Amino acid sequence: MTQQNPKRVYRPAWSLSISDDGGRSFTDASFEGGWVHSDHHALWINPNNTKHMYLGTDGGVYMSLDKGNNWLFLNNIPVSMFYHVVTDKAKPYNVYGGLQDNGSWLAPSQSIGGIDNGDWKNIGGGDGFWVQVDQSNPDYVYSESQGGYASCVNMKTNEYFSIQPQALPGEPKLRFNWNTPLYASPTNKHKIYMGAQYLYMSENRGITWKKLSPDLTTNDPLKQKQEESGGITTDNSSAENHCTIFTVAESPFDENTIFVGTDDGNIQLTTNGGTNWTKINPVIAGMPTQIWVSSIEPSKYDKNTVYATLDNHMYGDMNTYAVVSHDMGKSWSLMNTVELHAAYAHRIKEDIVNKDLLFLGTEFGLYISIDGGKNWTQYNSKIPNVAVRDITIEPTTNDLILATHGRGVLIVDDISPLRQLSQQILASDVFIFKTRPTAVTNGHWGGAFPDAGGFVGQNSTEEANIIYYLKDRVMTGDVKIQILDKDGKEVGTAQATKRKGINNVSWSMRRKPPRTAKGVRLDNAGFFGPLCQPGTYTIRITKGDKTYEETIELIKDPVSAHSTADIQMQISTSDSLYKMSEELAFFSSQVFGLKDQAKAMADSTKMLVLRKHLNEFVDKMESIRKELIATKAGLGITGEERIREKLSELYAYVVSYDGRPSDSQLDKMKAIRHDLEIQKAKAEKIWAADLVKLNATIAKAGEKPLTKITKEEFDKQDPSTGVNPNKGLRLLFPHLTLEGAESVERD
Repeated sequence: MTQQNPKRVYRPAWSLSISDDGGRSFTDASFEGGWVHSDHHALWINPNNTKHMYLGTDGGVYMSLDKGNNWLFLNNIPVSMFYHVVTDKAKPYNVYGGLQDNGSWLAPSQSIGGIDNGDWKNIGGGDGFWVQVDQSNPDYVYSESQGGYASCVNMKTNEYFSIQPQALPGEPKLRFNWNTPLYASPTNKHKIYMGAQYLYMSENRGITWKKLSPDLTTNDPLKQKQEESGGITTDNSSAENHCTIFTVAESPFDENTIFVGTDDGNIQLTTNGGTNWTKINPVIAGMPTQIWVSSIEPSKYDKNTVYATLDNHMYGDMNTYAVVSHDMGKSWSLMNTVELHAAYAHRIKEDIVNKDLLFLGTEFGLYISIDGGKNWTQYNSKIPNVAVRDITIEPTTNDLILATHGRGVLIVDDISPLRQLSQQILASDVFIFKTRPTAVTNGHWGGAFPDAGGFVGQNSTEEANIIYYLKDRVMTGDVKIQILDKDGKEVGTAQATKRKGINNVSWSMRRKPPRTAKGVRLDNAGFFGPLCQPGTYTIRITKGDKTYEETIELIKDPVSAHSTADIQMQISTSDSLYKMSEELAFFSSQVFGLKDQAKAMADSTKMLVLRKHLNEFVDKMESIRKELIATKAGLGITGEERIREKLSELYAYVVSYDGRPSDSQLDKMKAIRHDLEIQKAKAEKIWAADLVKLNATIAKAGEKPLTKITKEEFDKQDPSTGVNPNKGLRLLFPHLTLEGAESVERD
């Protein structure tokens, strides 16, 4: 209620109810202006304008400007709650997961302009938990909502069918956890598992289920009195179910070796596909028993090694428990995690390349270990202290994907550097990491227009990452990054960051930009060069008087639709336009230089005849200059268009496209060349006649002659622009995915 109108009462519950008589009667709020998600938790009324309200629900945050009659969903707040996450083998890969009270969803990991709300596709209802992609046919996707209500959807036809295992005649009621495990075999592409108090397996997409076990829980009757409510409405949602299977994991070495963890402390093992089961509960001094088994991770490197996380927060115990066994569960040891104060653990994940690299998802963030779990550190580079509920690793991109409660899905691009970390590297002053090969491309995911509304997830860069480690922050001096070709020639630079730890900057894979003719407006061609060609390049980092080197691989774009001949034509045309830009810059520099010398002498001399000849020469140079470059200022669609402007535009279009230039563009290049040659011939004629005569007159006056800048002198001038080499491309082509060579710190 509000002080302004105490009789108007709002009651947020399953839905929003409103009373105008002090609570004597209520009516449900109208959602005719737009659907509002159920389960309302928070309501704020603006004390200065009671028509203005915010409503927090299981589906997000809504705003009303008319006292709750109509609501606007605020879709720009990235605080979703994912329970689990998996990926598929698509290019780019898709991300699948279940959302708290918001169903199950999938989205691409890369999308034009970024991953926005419209990229997500719904593939299941209820409270979304587990999602699995059928390994034999990715058109079939499994999802599970609360209490084991599992379904399979045919993505091509959008047909859903229920696949939940059912109790057979004479069997007790199946106890499914609120977050029932739905697990795909890593060794058999046809197998999926589900757990109630029993473990089930299907090899035909859930049409038939085989029960693989007896009751694997404690089956404690004291924990199964949900229907004895004491007069309170009975909860049949499965949220209160206990003595249930919570996690399933199959050994990557043997499909008959299966681990099962329950919410009442059991870890069960079968090595013969379910014929026999052995309880292998961890018994460790100082750690409680009958503790919730939140995840199990069989090792990919040793069939006898298995990891597990345990959660006892339901009993007020917020310790972080992660355990490991090296003898198939006969004995366990507590890893060095309790002192992290990261609260309870949700998931432990072993890296797929480095056996000593472990990831731990906790209620308060992500932790990593590079020594097999002996020591841990929090990964806090753009990973906030939110619950990390699940972890997966995409094998082709080396991306680490996190399902979080509070920040949705987070993707850490290319964890290759983490795999290389060691105590020796951490003791080094500087170390450059090897990174994954980068495709040479102008990019595939740029958008012509920015998003104007909802949250947009950032695409990973398509540029080359340069990742290096600094033992200490560089407080004085500079850090310099150069990129060298196979001959040791510098082809580019990147602006270094100086922070302590791992630094990540991007290189646009572009050669130095061409020198351009000076004019009254910026020439965008002077901000970016053509792409480098595939091959091995050297990264050289200079810190103080020491240099460090590592190689970086640029590869042909594997998804390019262009033929080798078309690519070669693009390269040769780009080179021709590059050289023409430099040629124009040199020629215009000669024209400018002679004009400026003549103008300065005309302004200073007192000899009228000489002044007259000098001004006539200035006018002739100015007439050429006006054909070479625009002389009237303008931005965007305003301003003149001369040879430089035509060349700059053509250069940008050709360089920014990976394929063959059009015939019209090739014709335009010939036309620009023709116009340039006319002006060069005109200038040469003037210089051969007028300039010689003028210099003779100047000599008689005792003054120094007018001189043209030589190519050698021109080449010695510093062509550096000191700006982002992709700025010009961004201005002309905002749809391109360009990061530039400026500092870009990423996860």
